[in-house]
Order: sequence, then C-alpha cells, then structure tokens
Amino acid sequence: MMMRMKEIRKIIMLSMALFALTAALSAQSQGALIRAENLNLRGKSAYQGDWTHFAYTNPDAPKGGSLTLSTLGTFDNFHRYAIRGNCAAGSEYFYDSLMTASADETDTLYPLIASSVEYAPDYAYFIFTLNPRATDQEGGALGAEDVEHSFKMFYEKGVPQFRSYYSGVTVRALSGNRVRYDMAPELDDEGNNRKDARGNPVYSKEKMLSLATSPVFPQRFWREHDFAEPLTMPPLGTGPYRIKEFKMGQSLTLERVKNYWAAQLPVNKGRYNFDIIRYDYYRDASIDFEAFKAGEYDFRLENSAKNWATGYTGKWLETERIVREEIPNSIAQTTGAFVFNIQRPVFSSRRVRTALNYFFDFQWMNKNLFYGSYQRTRSYFQNTEYEAEGLPSQAERAVLEPLRAHVPPELWTEEYHPPETDGTGNIRPSAREALRIFKEAGWELKNGKLLDAAGAPFSFELLLRQADTDTERVATSFQRNLQRYGIEMRIRSVDDSQFINRLRSRDFDMITWRYPPSQTPSSDLMIVWHTRHIDSTWNTAGVSDPAVDYLTEQIAAHQEDGEKLLALGQAFDRVLTWNSYIIPEWNLPMFRIAHKDKFGKPALRPKYDIGIDCWWQR
Repeated sequence: MMMRMKEIRKIIMLSMALFALTAALSAQSQGALIRAENLNLRGKSAYQGDWTHFAYTNPDAPKGGSLTLSTLGTFDNFHRYAIRGNCAAGSEYFYDSLMTASADETDTLYPLIASSVEYAPDYAYFIFTLNPRATDQEGGALGAEDVEHSFKMFYEKGVPQFRSYYSGVTVRALSGNRVRYDMAPELDDEGNNRKDARGNPVYSKEKMLSLATSPVFPQRFWREHDFAEPLTMPPLGTGPYRIKEFKMGQSLTLERVKNYWAAQLPVNKGRYNFDIIRYDYYRDASIDFEAFKAGEYDFRLENSAKNWATGYTGKWLETERIVREEIPNSIAQTTGAFVFNIQRPVFSSRRVRTALNYFFDFQWMNKNLFYGSYQRTRSYFQNTEYEAEGLPSQAERAVLEPLRAHVPPELWTEEYHPPETDGTGNIRPSAREALRIFKEAGWELKNGKLLDAAGAPFSFELLLRQADTDTERVATSFQRNLQRYGIEMRIRSVDDSQFINRLRSRDFDMITWRYPPSQTPSSDLMIVWHTRHIDSTWNTAGVSDPAVDYLTEQIAAHQEDGEKLLALGQAFDRVLTWNSYIIPEWNLPMFRIAHKDKFGKPALRPKYDIGIDCWWQR
C-alpha cells in the first residue's frame, strides 16, 4: 500500500512538473510574439513614439474647396478589383487598409484600421488588433469579420494573381477586433516548402506587409454583391471619399466623408483636405490639353514634351493664373516600353527581339518629337541603386554563376545599353547590325522583304490604346524604319475596353505598356515575371524562364537582407535587359506639373510622391 502511495505521489509530481513545463513553454511562446505599431522590412521606421503627423503634411491645413482633375478614356463601373470592366478614377480613395505607407520611406507601414500587430518571430502567423473606433462611411462598425470576409472575397473571386500569390494563407476573426493570418511556407523553385538551415519552414515578412495594405470592405455591403463582377452603383466604402454623383463614362465627383473616423490619425492628419474631387474624362489627349487651357480642370501632370515646350504660351496662362513647375525627384522611374508577347512564335527568339531594338531610333525621336527633354530608359530599376551598371560585381557573379547556362552570355562581358543612333534619322549602321542578327535567327532580306527559311514574311501587329496619340506618333516613326527593311508592323488603335479585353486574353503581338516603378525589388516581381503567373495579364510579356524564376524567388526570400537584395536586384535587372523582352522607351526623373494658382502646399514635399493629397485650397 505504501509503495502504491509513493508511486501515486511520484506520478502526481511528474504530472505537475509536466504541466508546469507545458505552461512555461506556452508562456514562453506567447512572450516570443513581437508586438509592434509599425512594420518595416529593413532598418527602423522614421516615425516612432508619440508622432502626430507625417513631416510632409500640414496638420493645420484648412478643409474645403475643390480639386478638378482629368483622365483619358472612359469607365463603366466603380469596382477596381472586378475581373472585367474599366473602373472609374479615384477608386483608391474608397477603401482603407489595416496599415498604410509613408510617402517618404520604402517598405514601412503605420496603423490605420489596425492599431497594432503581433507576429511570430518566424512570421508564421500574425494578429492585428483593430482600432475600436473604425467604421465604414455610414458609421457602421468595422471589425475582424469584415477583414476576414475581405480576404476571402479576394481569394475566392478576385484576380487569379491574388489567389496564386497568397495560396495557403488563411484568415480568421478571433474576436470583435482581433483577426489572425496564418501564412503558408514559401516555396522553392521545385514547388516544395523552403527550409532554413535548421530545417524549419520559411515564411515571408514581406507578404505580411503586403496583406496589411490590402483594402478592407464592409461585409454588410458586399454580402449582396458579386466581388468578381463590375459594380455600376456607388459602393459603401471605408476610406476618406465616396461618390457624390457621376455620368457613366464621362465624369465622377467624389465628396469628402465629413465624419471620417480616421481623419485625425497621424497617417491622415493634414491629408484629404478637399471637400470635392472631380474627374472629367476625355477621349483624346489633345482635347484634354485644350480643356486645361480653357480652365476646365485644376491640375495637370504633363507627360507630353511637345506640350511642355510649346503649348504653355498665350494669355490663358495669366487669365487662368497657371503655375508651372519642374520638380526633380529621386523616384524610381516607370519602365515604359513596346512589349513583345514572346508566346507568339514571331517573337520567341531573343535574337529577333534584340534585332528589332535596332530599328527604334530614340535619338531622332528625342530631338524631333521630344525637344531633347528625355533620357533613354536602360533599366527596370531606373533611378535607383538596383540599376545594373558596368559589368557584374563579385556579389552579382556569385548570384549569377549557378545560372550561367540560362542567361545571355553578353551580360558577363558587356554593359547593357539600348542601341544608339546619331539622331539624324540615318539608321543604316543600326539596320546592318539588325539584319546580321536576323540572319543568325534564320531571317534574310530578299527583294525588299524580310523572309524566314520557308519564305514567310516578317509581320506583326502593334496594339495601342485609342486615346494615346503621342505614342501613335512614336509608333509611326518606328513603323517607317521597319518598312524600309522589309518588316511589316501594322498599327491598330482600339478603345480602352477592347484593349483591356485583348490584354487579358493575351490576344496581341506587341503592345505599349508601363511597368510600375519599383524603389526596391519586391516579391511582386514574381507576379509580373514568374512562370507560375504565365497566364496572368501582369506577366505581360509571357515570360517563362528558369533564371528569371530563380531570381524572383530569391528576391522574395531575401527581403530583409539589404546587401543580398542589392546583388539580386542588379543581377535580375541584367538578366531582363539582355533578354530583350521589351523595346525600352524613355524617362524623365522629374515631375512637370501645371496647376491653377489656388493651392496651398506643405513646406516639405514627400520624397517619393508629388503629395497632392496634402494640398489644400487657399
């Protein structure tokens, strides 16, 4: 009996010890959660502690007045995340996100709908605590269920890219104002879970930041509407502006939400000062400019070198009291380009794509069409430290060496530059080089036609948006150069709706496109370039390449390692440029703006933006 009692006591003691150990481990696990108000990938946030507003805003800016803007084309709905349709301008004001970015930093987020976040050290999951004062535009409470429902709508009915990028991620409301995201492990190039040195799954902090900036939709509105379909009625939003009135396809007027719950948060103080923002639509760029000269709208970001050089003359400048400014910037430049659909057989060869670049006479265009105002784009990271310059560095070589069999051989020995001419319009030296490359690719000029081995002529179509008259002038010049050497390029201009439909179905040979600027290489590059997204319209060129896949995966995996990211970004830029997926256009590292003299501005402009949402009417 005594022995049995001792054994029982021993068992009890062991059970208690095990319970205590389990409790301690649980407490340790809970204690290991990192709590933060700000999120950033690298370094420290610029704003910490009891900060009250961004440095580039005026917290005492007066509210009121109006801002009228213009835009080209048309619109047929108010839902920018629909699978089809052409959404109205200004829709970025309709919805807020859990956190929001600063315009003078990169990869840093601050509280908006969420007041704080807790996350596991390995980023396997994170929990947002929502601001209890958060409401939609009608004063209805925003809670964790709205966040969960928003993610599920995106995942189940949103664009395919979202579902692919966040595959395996789950979201669930824990309580009225706490919501948890469980992340999926990152995948390697063979589709297996990536492991760290200890064999543990690897999760992405960058994806955590990306999810934090996803818009939050009021569940009570979207329960009654199909998220995949266009929306022809004004939505119930969560952001600072809502639709006041509209004429479908012609104009849209937004009004500031007077009882916007987040107006006095540090991220919003001094912003969204206009009571009214109106967008007027124009079908033609020249009519758009004439409307500005007639005083029909207030602010213009001038994209036409001709207009800037010759159009801002006359009494209207004084009558309308127009202010013109050239504002240098350090912002990554948009990569504008003629983009090859390399899924088309005619453009499947890198040699062919390289040869066609020699017929694009930028120097002549810059002199005769652009008044010498532009510089040639030569990088996908133009105006940033990630632009590949010179020959590969030692760090780049370490990245590229395992890919030697899959990358263009020129990148090891030559610095990439787009072909140049003397600007006189004589392209014979360039044409000779182009025809030499064409011959290597199996094409030869015979009887004034460029023919393949079977005698078929080289012919393709350039698809343009109808409203883009400036690009049409450039395209016509390019077309003339091609015709001289037996290449037929047909130019077809279509309206916005047709263009978008053909883009989404990849029904084009070549288009003009704008790759958005990227201040730092991010995992978003996978959506634009990775084989997994070959059916995505964001992979516009239709690229499926093992080196590109590997580099985008490595960029996604090293977001927190600034030194490694620099080598990866430069190597990636080098691989893209030497593969000739595009014919690069031009860039201008400054803002050319014109506006009526009716605005007040903060003393400091944000580093990465014009900052018009911080202006006010005097």
